[in-house]
Amino acid sequence: MIDLSINPEQLQRTVQRARERHIIIPTFAQMKDPALIPDEVKAQLGHIGLWDVDSLNLFRITWRNEPVPQGGGFGDVNYIELPSSLTGVPARIICLVGKWFPTGAHKVGAAFGCLVPRLVTGQFDPTYQKAVWPSTGNYCRGGAYNSTLLACESIAILPEEMSLERFEWLANFAGEVIATPGCESNVKEIYDKCWELRATREDIVIFNQFDEFGNHLWHYDVTGHAMQRVLERAMGPHDEYRGVVLTTGSAGTIGCGDYMKELFPTSKVAASEALQCPTLLLNGFGGHRIEGIGDKHVPWIHNLKNTDLVVAIDDEACMSLVRLFNEPAGRAYLVQQGVPEALVSRLDLLGISSIANTLSAIKFARWYELGEHDIVLTVWTDSMELYGSRLRELHQEHGEYTTTDAAADYHRYLLGCTVDYVEELGYWDRRRIHNLKYYTWVEQQGKTFDEIQAQWYDPDYWSSVHHQVDEIDALINEFNEMTGLQTR
Repeated sequence: MIDLSINPEQLQRTVQRARERHIIIPTFAQMKDPALIPDEVKAQLGHIGLWDVDSLNLFRITWRNEPVPQGGGFGDVNYIELPSSLTGVPARIICLVGKWFPTGAHKVGAAFGCLVPRLVTGQFDPTYQKAVWPSTGNYCRGGAYNSTLLACESIAILPEEMSLERFEWLANFAGEVIATPGCESNVKEIYDKCWELRATREDIVIFNQFDEFGNHLWHYDVTGHAMQRVLERAMGPHDEYRGVVLTTGSAGTIGCGDYMKELFPTSKVAASEALQCPTLLLNGFGGHRIEGIGDKHVPWIHNLKNTDLVVAIDDEACMSLVRLFNEPAGRAYLVQQGVPEALVSRLDLLGISSIANTLSAIKFARWYELGEHDIVLTVWTDSMELYGSRLRELHQEHGEYTTTDAAADYHRYLLGCTVDYVEELGYWDRRRIHNLKYYTWVEQQGKTFDEIQAQWYDPDYWSSVHHQVDEIDALINEFNEMTGLQTR
C-alpha cells in the first residue's frame, strides 16, 4: 500500500510553503469530475495557458480539459474513434487523447499521484528536499512540472538518446537534468544513477515511476473513470467492450485495466512492447526507438494477474507511420484512400508510443476477430509536438517522402498489420512474467521475497491500493484547509 503515515513537523513546513505560494491541491475526485472544481478556480483558469507555470494548472490534470492551448474550461473526455479506412479492421478502436494535459502528455497525472501523497502527509518537505524523477521521458517532464507548481525543487533523470524536445523543455523546469547512457530500454542505468544519488545525497526523495503505486493508482482511478465515461458516451445498444490495449512502459497506464475489469469482468487487458526488446514475450532484451516505454524488466507495479495478452510492435512500423501521418505526401495519400480529411489533419495527435498503442489495438482486434460492434480502447499518450526533431532526422536519413512511400507504409503497417508476435496468456504464462520481477526488484532494488509473493497470492494486495483513493482525497482536503486557501 501507499504509505500515508504523517510526519507532523515536515507537514507544518509544507503547509506554510503552500500558504505562502497560494497553492491549492486538487483531489482525485476533481480530476475525475471537473464539475467539483470550485467556480473561483474555473474563472481564473480562463486566463491561464495550458502549459503555464501556475499552480492552478494542477486542476487541469484531467482527461476532460477543453482541447485548446489557452484559457480553456472543462468538457468531456477527449477521445477519437478511428475508422476502418485507417485501421483495416471493422472493430471500433477508440483512443483517449493525452495532448490536452499540461506538458502535452498524460504522465503529468502519474507524477501527481506519486508526489502529492508525500506532500499532504509531510513525508516530502519542499523546504529542503528535492524530488528526483527517474524516467524514459514524459514522467520526468510531468514530475518537474508538478514540482514547479507545488514549489518543490526537482532533478530529472532520463536516457541521453531521448528526443531533443524533452531535454530542451526540462532545461527550463528541472533544477538539474541527468542524462544516463543508452536509449529507451536502458532502464537499469537509470536505477544505477538513483542508487548513486542515494549514497551521496541526503536531500533527495526518489519517485521511481516503475515501483511507485501512486502511478498505478492515478491511472486505475482517473484514467479508468475516463474510459468508463467514454464507453457511456460511445456504446450503442448492440456494442460490447472487449478490452484495453497499452504499451506497458512503467505499467502505470495499464492500471486502468484493473478498473475496467471490475466493470467488465470478461474484458481483456493487453500489454504491448517493442519487438526489438521483447521482455514480456520472450524474456528478451535490446534497444528500440519507441520513446516512452522503457523495458528490459517488468515494472513492480504491473499487475500480471490481470494481463491477458502480450503484443510486440516493430519500431520500424512506428517510425514509418510517423512519416505517413505527418508528411504532406502521406496525408494526401490517406485522404485518397478514404480516410476522412478531418481525421488526417489531426494525426499529429499521435506521438511515437501512441502509434505503437494504435498498432497494438489493431493486432488485438485481428487476434480476436472483432466486428463492428466490438469496442477496443487505447491511449494516445502524447503528440508529435514532442518529436519534431525525430521527423527531421527521418527526413535527413531517408530523403523526401513520396506517394510510393506512403502507399507502402499504409498497406504494410496498417492494412497489412497481422497477428504475429502475439501471445495469449494462461495462468502459468502470467506467472512466468511475474517471476521476472524477482531479478530486478528483489535481487537489485531492495524489494522483499514476501512482497513479490504477496503480489501474486494475496487476493487483497492490489485492491488495498485501490481503496486508498478516498483516504488520499481526505488528506488533500485537510491539507487545503490547513493552508486556509480551501475554496468550496
